[in-house]
Amino acid sequence: MTIGNIQFRDHPLFLAPMEDVTDIGFRLLCKRFGAAMVYSEFVSAEALVRSVKSTISKLTIANEERPVGIQIYGRDVPQMVEAARIVEAEAHPDVIDLNFGCPVKKVAGKGAGAGMLQNIPLLLDITSQVVKAVNTPVTVKTRLGWNQEQLIITQLAEQLQDCGIQALTIHGRTRSQMYTGEADWTLIGEVKNNPRIHIPIIGNGDITTPEQARQAFNRYGVDAVMIGRATFGRPWIFKEISDYLNACKGNLAEMPDENALAQLPTLSFSEKLDILIEQLHINIERINAIKGGDERENEYRGILHTRRHLAASPIFKGIPDFRSTRIAMLRAENTTDLLAILEDIRQRLA
Repeated sequence: MTIGNIQFRDHPLFLAPMEDVTDIGFRLLCKRFGAAMVYSEFVSAEALVRSVKSTISKLTIANEERPVGIQIYGRDVPQMVEAARIVEAEAHPDVIDLNFGCPVKKVAGKGAGAGMLQNIPLLLDITSQVVKAVNTPVTVKTRLGWNQEQLIITQLAEQLQDCGIQALTIHGRTRSQMYTGEADWTLIGEVKNNPRIHIPIIGNGDITTPEQARQAFNRYGVDAVMIGRATFGRPWIFKEISDYLNACKGNLAEMPDENALAQLPTLSFSEKLDILIEQLHINIERINAIKGGDERENEYRGILHTRRHLAASPIFKGIPDFRSTRIAMLRAENTTDLLAILEDIRQRLA
């Protein structure tokens, strides 16, 4: 699989772009554990053109995380074109991704993100103009359609390809579904198996286990699988899935045998906890570097940014009588208190 000049190994796994999640620290962790491609938080074209400091900070890229994509969203052609040029000049990403899939009201309700699915001529105009304006490969992430009565992705995929994009990511839900119900991969498979489609098709939606990733590649033939919410508090998911796929020894039509699975390396609870603690420190250091000023306030901001991952991490599931500890963990306001709680959990399970 190739996007622009980027050559990927077989069955690559991508980290989905997610607001308030895929900052540089988290991207580096996911890259360490085997993510073949990572994406920034999505960036507002309007805010980028206005040089909003917090938005500009999202363009920071480390060489260690490449290949990396910067994702932008908006509903105005000149702004999207100018934003793409800024991204190319300032960040030099490997890919510029256009967000036509975000379903949240503050984005889609204003006609951007998945809201563009209600204005296909404008969506295509933005895409073609951005492709013409930059030398960086342009890709798109979108959904099946606005709702179940408007499942337009099979036709839209061809139209986007004609605009010159070099890869298409499809989330297997409509905008009206938001993140509810199950992702429908059948239309993703139809797009991939369309003989007129020659760009890579990346499937996204409800990939939480190695077996689901294997089925996505085997059953629907996608070129890559993108993982989103299942990475919360679990950046090592890329290693778990990659190890499993490698155990299939190139034959994804069958599950790997039990002996191969038994020999797969696994991370201990303590090792996973250390990764989450590392993420906490990375977040605090990153916010200190961006914000400056009051270190105590920045420490608290870093803790807030990490709470999403602590709350969602599967490593705490099944711990007896954990409710009060979980509440304390999510209410901690300084690093000393939070680390003491995490170390207490480690000792309880030792």
